Amino acid sequence: MEPMLPEEADRSLDDVTFKLVREASMLAGRVHPLVQDAIGALVRSMNCYYSNLIEGHDTHPRDIDRALVQDFSAEPRKRALQLEAVAHIAVQQRIDQGDDPQDWPTSRAYVEWLHRAFCERLPDELLWVENPDTGERLRVTPGELRQRGVMVGRHVPPDADDLPRFLGRFEQAYDPARLSQVRQVEAVGAAHHRLLWVHPFLDGNGRVTRLMSHALFKRLGIGTSLWSVSRGLARDAQRYKALLAAADAPRRGDRDGRGALTQAGLIEFSDFFLRTCLDQVRYMTSILEPQELLRRIEAYADAEARARRLPNGAYPVLREALLTGELSRGDAGKLTGYRERAGREVVSALLKKGLLVATNGTHKSAVRLGFPIDIVERWFPRLYPTGLS
Repeated sequence: MEPMLPEEADRSLDDVTFKLVREASMLAGRVHPLVQDAIGALVRSMNCYYSNLIEGHDTHPRDIDRALVQDFSAEPRKRALQLEAVAHIAVQQRIDQGDDPQDWPTSRAYVEWLHRAFCERLPDELLWVENPDTGERLRVTPGELRQRGVMVGRHVPPDADDLPRFLGRFEQAYDPARLSQVRQVEAVGAAHHRLLWVHPFLDGNGRVTRLMSHALFKRLGIGTSLWSVSRGLARDAQRYKALLAAADAPRRGDRDGRGALTQAGLIEFSDFFLRTCLDQVRYMTSILEPQELLRRIEAYADAEARARRLPNGAYPVLREALLTGELSRGDAGKLTGYRERAGREVVSALLKKGLLVATNGTHKSAVRLGFPIDIVERWFPRLYPTGLS
């Protein structure tokens, strides 16, 4: 599977890498840390939706939202996909909160942990794959490398007996001690491709690889819970898959690197991957621009008040929650401009709609901003495809 990295003499990735590092580092400063945590939960649901969509599993955002509060469908297939979504979100949350293993994300141990942590949460019916040639059904064991050969499209991954050797080389090639900080960032796209090329598990490789890439960016200090590459990959899924396949190809001649596989194809995929990351960072930066976000929240509050679905006085409370992270219920009530009892009623209405959330779950605790699925398109346009949220 050599080469493992874009050729060092080729500087074509430098520009997009520097932009990604700079702009991703600035994104986290857009919102209060407590608000970032709440938005992070929303982004994890979005990431799960798009990552599963790439695999052909289309779970409606509302169904994901219901699953997170244990409200599962009675229809078996829909329920299974809801459980799959919850599993994906749970693993990403551990990554976002730093509750993942200390191993570097490209290590065999970490990759196996990702697969195990994801698959052990799946219902049994999603742990079976079928051989398209023989019809034989094979069970996926969480965290266990495949024990047989497979074919992925036209690509034939390494034999099962060779997987430990390939994963050992994978771990060695992307060891951060061997790479400069810039090369570590440039290498994320290459690692993304090469893990999919190895295809270490019977199933779940796509989700594991995208979660690994998310974990890599987080360890490198530019990934946060505020953005995800999966949205961009899903929105350009045809090109994503075409460039993955192109990078599988043998070298294209004497000037195409020194490994068995195409260096040019790896660079093309890495460039696409990093530019997709940059595009997603810029998208999230645009929708989290404080003044524009406040404008959308105010327009929403005014429209809801006119429709009598929210009381007047809601916007000042929402604005303060966005800017300060959290506030006491008493202070929230005062911001409405009403007397104490009427102010409490406004706060109660916001809590009932999920626009405010109690910080520790009690009726006396401070409150912070909430992001129920009903407001996603109004506050965060284009987060999901039109009409889904």
